[in-house]
Amino acid sequence: MGFNCGIVGLPNVGKSTLFNALTSTAAAEAANYPFCTIEPNVGRVSVPDPRLEQIAAIAKSAKVIPTQLEFVDIAGLVRGASKGEGLGNQFLANIREVDAIVHVLRCFDDGDVTHVEGGVDPLRDADIVETELMLADLESLERRVDAATKRARGGDKEAKALLEVMAPALDALRQGRPARSAAVPEEQRPLFRRLQLLTGKPVLYVCNVEEAAAATGNAWSAKVAERAAAEGAVSVVISAAIEAEVAALTDPEEKRAFLESLGLEEPGLARVIRAGYALLDLVTFFTVGPKEARAWTVRRGARAPEAAGVIHTDFERGFIRAETISYEDFVACGGEQGAKEAGKMRVEGKDYVVQDGDIFHFRFNV
Repeated sequence: MGFNCGIVGLPNVGKSTLFNALTSTAAAEAANYPFCTIEPNVGRVSVPDPRLEQIAAIAKSAKVIPTQLEFVDIAGLVRGASKGEGLGNQFLANIREVDAIVHVLRCFDDGDVTHVEGGVDPLRDADIVETELMLADLESLERRVDAATKRARGGDKEAKALLEVMAPALDALRQGRPARSAAVPEEQRPLFRRLQLLTGKPVLYVCNVEEAAAATGNAWSAKVAERAAAEGAVSVVISAAIEAEVAALTDPEEKRAFLESLGLEEPGLARVIRAGYALLDLVTFFTVGPKEARAWTVRRGARAPEAAGVIHTDFERGFIRAETISYEDFVACGGEQGAKEAGKMRVEGKDYVVQDGDIFHFRFNV
């Protein structure tokens, strides 16, 4: 699948509690002391999508298989992490491997839960983590620029191309701004992503609030929302404590009643998952039949053969065409046969760009 979000933040802000709730496991030990997570924990979660249930009902599919997103629980960073403080070097390397960052910020007071900085201030906490990531990126880029410059002088075309995307990122970092704020042309974005800069990754701020503020947020989460808007980032309010309780409930009716009692329509985790999915700029397509209805994931802008390859590499290698129905037409026409009769099934070729909600039947020959 290969799309993942790394959960980061200072120690004791609720990262592992959030991860445990996300994956409904106890794989990450949530304890009231720093560095309780020594190795990154990885969990896959289903992406909530009511469209899948609807097309499965129409097609009378025996199985329903949602698409998934991967979350990586990374131990808490502290001041000086970029210089190896705490377990900094190991954790910075783990962050470098993820596609997007879910930055958990503590937005609640609780005398029983130690704060590594001595008091609650999510904006300060965000700055601490961001600064450590920027320092690590700056050190990394300065080393790489020197090496690339030498290669470029020798006529290395790839090194010249890399220098073109390194320069604006380096300028941003030297000015105290994250690499993602650098003006990089769209056609150079794939090369920019290859740099694997910690601050080049998209960020989702998760405001961990007290139970009473789970539905509305609080003053701290409002300030984080302002920061996110100014950065072009996204923020979501949850109560990790509530999410842990919800994850422990197995009866759907009991879950619904519990959420209603708190003024919540759905678990906060559903919002986190959807926001992470959107952050990665992904789209969903479906395959459907009597045996199963299934959701699949590709990056926005992917063409039909790439989508076919998500299902099986042979489908991409021997791609002939994609028989395509939009989700809306599938529902409006009562399924595949109705869509065919109404002329709503299209035959698309190799250059077709996948649209969110497309229902595909791939034709291939190997």
